[in-house]
Amino acid sequence: MSALFTPLQIGPLQLDNRIVIAPMCQYSASEGTPGDWHLIHLGQLALSGAGLLILEATAVSAEGRISPDDLGLYSDANEAGLARVLAALRAHSPIKIGMQLAHAGRKASTRAPWAGGQQIRAHEPGAWQAVAPSAVPHGATEDAPTALDREGLKRVRAEFAQAARRAARLGLDGLEIHAAHGYLLHQFLSPIANRRDDEYGGSLANRMRFPLEVFEAVREAFTPSRPVWARLSATDWVPDGWDMEGSLALSHALKARGCAALHVSSGGVATQQTIPVGPGYQVPFAQQLKAEVGLPTIAVGLITEPEQAEAIVANGQADAIALARGILYDPHWPWHAAAKLGAGGRTAAILALAAARVQGLVQGRVLRRALRWRRIKPWPKPFRPSHLPKSPAPSKSRGMTARPSTWCCVSAVCRMARWCNCSSGNSRRTRSRSGMRASAPRGVRPAARAAGRRSATERARTAHCLI
Repeated sequence: MSALFTPLQIGPLQLDNRIVIAPMCQYSASEGTPGDWHLIHLGQLALSGAGLLILEATAVSAEGRISPDDLGLYSDANEAGLARVLAALRAHSPIKIGMQLAHAGRKASTRAPWAGGQQIRAHEPGAWQAVAPSAVPHGATEDAPTALDREGLKRVRAEFAQAARRAARLGLDGLEIHAAHGYLLHQFLSPIANRRDDEYGGSLANRMRFPLEVFEAVREAFTPSRPVWARLSATDWVPDGWDMEGSLALSHALKARGCAALHVSSGGVATQQTIPVGPGYQVPFAQQLKAEVGLPTIAVGLITEPEQAEAIVANGQADAIALARGILYDPHWPWHAAAKLGAGGRTAAILALAAARVQGLVQGRVLRRALRWRRIKPWPKPFRPSHLPKSPAPSKSRGMTARPSTWCCVSAVCRMARWCNCSSGNSRRTRSRSGMRASAPRGVRPAARAAGRRSATERARTAHCLI
């Protein structure tokens, strides 16, 4: 059994496998509200076979957006737009869906990457004033942000809590607090961006104070039976910046406040960072946090190959792996990984059914044509009809169980499902009432088939064949 395709528990949330789709900004919302692009983009990812899909960095306020086109959850229109998208995803996929709540801080008021990715200056159309722990710009030539005063801190905490309440109404399965990549909460943690001299700056405990207050506010506002976790930058990759020692202290403090997991990344707060990029370059951070803190960890960063991901999980370096650009490049990465790693049982059945559904074979023109060609009358339910006998008598001919003509394995579906053993070339046959031959599910041991019985494992392997 592949370790990558074993279930994972994140607090009260169980994932079917350990593949996570990391948040990826799309810069395609209108005033924070998702549109048709999000239906297409997230719909594709929801059908990928991953265990968890985390929606992109979602701003808790308009001023907390990175760009004017960022997704948000700060208005009724935002909430209604997300409800539309989520309803579509849930209608066609069982994937668990989380959301990353974020505030850009001093990295706000920025153009989308394809528009240059530079700061929108104060005198330019569409600009807004960014806020931060201190009036220190991200880039030396950028406009300085406004340092948050006590009222500003109170307002930001309330915005995170309000966004969490909206997320609870949307029925999201979990929330991730974005405290990485140089955005507001990471800015409070790093001495590079935090130059305050009050109780929110200076010492490590003081710099951790506001991010922990935000976590507490979100945890209190969100559904108690669903997890909240954090994304961290383990290091700034800059001398005298945020480092692993601080990450360990923060992780212990988060764990004490009910944090369910750690999503471990790095960098983003300083333009002078020097990152030794390479395959799995951030995995050692996840491994150390997992070992010393004891929370489930998600490793991310240049994890591209199934064998690489399998080794990370199997060797205990992390509890799950996250994909971003890799799953954009190959939206069926989990299917291909399951095939390479020999995943079986429930995982194989789920992924094979997803494959068939995506190809339009289960509920589409090809299936209807196949049913007409075989002269089989379809029924509205997609699984085994309730009128079928539980233990049909064995057929004397060919030593196989007789099935009603309405239960068959459409060979086109099985050819698409490579994790199934019921390809049309080798499928066992049984005679229908109409006299036509129809395919019966493969993957059944001869002894069990002769007795009209199938084990639980065999039922799972051929679940997608019960049309």
